[in-house]
Amino acid sequence: MTTSKLTITATSRAPKETKKEGFIPAVYYGSHAASTPIFIDAIEFKKVLAGAGESSSIELVTESGHENAMIQDVQFDPVKGMPIHADFYVIEKGQKVHVKTPIEFVGESQAVKEGGILVKVMHELSIEGEPNKLPVHFEVDISKLVTKEDVIKVSDIVLPPGVALYHITEDEIVASITEAKEESEEATPVDLSAIEVEQKGKKEEEGEAAAE
Repeated sequence: MTTSKLTITATSRAPKETKKEGFIPAVYYGSHAASTPIFIDAIEFKKVLAGAGESSSIELVTESGHENAMIQDVQFDPVKGMPIHADFYVIEKGQKVHVKTPIEFVGESQAVKEGGILVKVMHELSIEGEPNKLPVHFEVDISKLVTKEDVIKVSDIVLPPGVALYHITEDEIVASITEAKEESEEATPVDLSAIEVEQKGKKEEEGEAAAE
């Protein structure tokens, strides 16, 4: 489980000027914040996006002050893959949000070493809490899977204080082990020549019957 607080600085400079300096357009808004256009450094934003994703809060520094926000939406250039626009949602103090936080599997499983196959039932965990308490991701140690009967449940994941599950139960399975399917027995070779002889014999019999 990892938590972080990243910062990104915004400016209100004109698009023509910002384009030369590697800035991209963005907007921030919230239940008590009017939609406000801004510009952010593209490289800085990529680092923030990689570190915080869309499931944890960041500090957005604007000319009007500091805002606790979450990355709400990102548009990318379809060719270059670079971000070209971003939306930030401003979170009010004490406001809770629900997000789907990625699960990262770490460690080694004895059951997998012995030929079992790891089944990742979940790839993210639905949680709710104040943005500054939400983790960037959860680490799940698969070394707990020693035998093929072992499973990892949601209850095995430790949530930080102030964070709760959202529309999910502790009994749900996160990961399990399944047996590798045994390769089917090698098919018995088919004697094509025998088939050809048999078919030829049938045709001759049919020809004789027709002649009679």
